[in-house]
Amino acid sequence: MKKIVVLEPLAVPDDLLHQLVDEKLGGQADLVLYDQRAQSDEEMIERAKDAEIVVIANQPMSEKVARSLEKIELLAVAFTGFDHIPVDVFKERGVTVCNASGYSNEAVTDLVFGMVITLLRNIRECDQAVRQGGTKDGLVGQELSALTFGVIGAGAIGQQVIKVANAFGCRVLAFNRSKKEVPNCEFVDLDTLLKESDVVSIHLPSNADTKGFIGADELAKMKDTAILINCARGPIVDIDALAKALKDQSIAGAAVDVFYTEPPLAADNPLFDTPNTLLTPHVAFATDEAFVKRAHIVFGNIAAFLAGKPENVVV
Repeated sequence: MKKIVVLEPLAVPDDLLHQLVDEKLGGQADLVLYDQRAQSDEEMIERAKDAEIVVIANQPMSEKVARSLEKIELLAVAFTGFDHIPVDVFKERGVTVCNASGYSNEAVTDLVFGMVITLLRNIRECDQAVRQGGTKDGLVGQELSALTFGVIGAGAIGQQVIKVANAFGCRVLAFNRSKKEVPNCEFVDLDTLLKESDVVSIHLPSNADTKGFIGADELAKMKDTAILINCARGPIVDIDALAKALKDQSIAGAAVDVFYTEPPLAADNPLFDTPNTLLTPHVAFATDEAFVKRAHIVFGNIAAFLAGKPENVVV
């Protein structure tokens, strides 16, 4: 019988996880759950040292931990990204790593369009105007259907964003680093997308190739009436360049859910004093429905691995 250790809470009832062990693994696993994250490498190692299968969400794992887990056969990442995991170490050791790709496609897309509409229709300002006895003066907004919506990264989440942008009646442009076939959008080069889009939404993974992918040069190519949305990964956008573009009003606004570090952010974050900026605390993936989907994917990955047909494999 395999030992499965879930290193951090997965935001679903424990009963559901035990049910998934029964349904997907035939009850043939010893499941150990923790209701809080480990506070040190040593604590993480102690929790997982005897486990063949380890489940982690978005808590960072150090190389020290990765090299210390002597029995591990599978690391099941309950998250879409895996840049917080020392993947190369596990690859070197022959340990399979899989992620939970797909669980948050709808959740992230929902927040993207919530952000877009909040900025385009001045929803925060409208609320304050009513509370302060004001009117709609100065608060006339824009309709999405009149705009060009640019999507950088046409993976699963990017494609869901494209689908919804089409439903709103937008002209949709997309840029992807590899060739994709996605209906109802026009694939263009990055410069064209930046120059022609009224909304630019980023949906790239975080890796060495995408760090600083959107910097001062890219922001300078955007319309001064355009808004930037980042619900992907913080390091993709040069935060200082973005802050400067907002203060200089070379772009009209931004909404950001991801940062260089996880919230809480330092008090001197450069986006805190920028105009027309909406910030959320890395919450795009976080819905009740997404967490249930994630649990099913994670334990489906474990079942497939034990059956010799692993799915969603990173390495």
